[in-house]
Amino acid sequence: MNTERTSLAVRARIHAALGDPARLAIVDTLAAGDAAPGELAALLSLPTNLVAHHLKVLEDAGVVVRTRSEGDRRRTYVRLVTEALAAVVTPSLSPVPRVVFVCTQNSARSQLAAAIWARRSQVPAMSAGTQPAERVHPRAARVARRHGLDPGTWRTARLNDVVQRDDLIIAVCDNAYEHLPAESRPRLHWSVPDPSPADTDAAFEAAYTEIAGRIDRLAPALSPPEATEKSRS
Repeated sequence: MNTERTSLAVRARIHAALGDPARLAIVDTLAAGDAAPGELAALLSLPTNLVAHHLKVLEDAGVVVRTRSEGDRRRTYVRLVTEALAAVVTPSLSPVPRVVFVCTQNSARSQLAAAIWARRSQVPAMSAGTQPAERVHPRAARVARRHGLDPGTWRTARLNDVVQRDDLIIAVCDNAYEHLPAESRPRLHWSVPDPSPADTDAAFEAAYTEIAGRIDRLAPALSPPEATEKSRS
């Protein structure tokens, strides 16, 4: 009985937190990718002090958490706690011709993301780096093989050599996101911790799990333009 009451109290707190239009708009925005508080204010045309208030309410309800950037340590990003919001559905997004996953070195996270995406979506995917390494990280290749992916054809590439005008850029790295050109639109940000400093199979496995979960939520909301046209005809 106590467990049931606790569960009801937690659920009620989440529902109460979502009972404000501005907070619901914040959650809808974070369903697709992480954002800094200032970015949320700009995207939603809200004063920064009001965003701070709404984020505290959402944090207290366990709906969002803050993480510090691995790039600019002065910055924080807000992310959705999807376990607390199983009922929140990723909003439908505009069709895109291609997705480009980006991290700094294009040696692990972005490579894994593009490979996982290819299994989940009909939208083509590529990967690239803002400062690409000479080769793919061996542990990333090992994790890929454990999950039935083939890293044999993976090669690192520079973002400017890969990206095209209408691509959806998804930065899976704080550093890469913070160095994207201002004109790079559309784009999303996934604050996935870099597994390279730890350099353990567990860290790379954690990155894989994080990326796969995010792709599972986003892929159903995206479709290629031709699929949208067919559904209308």
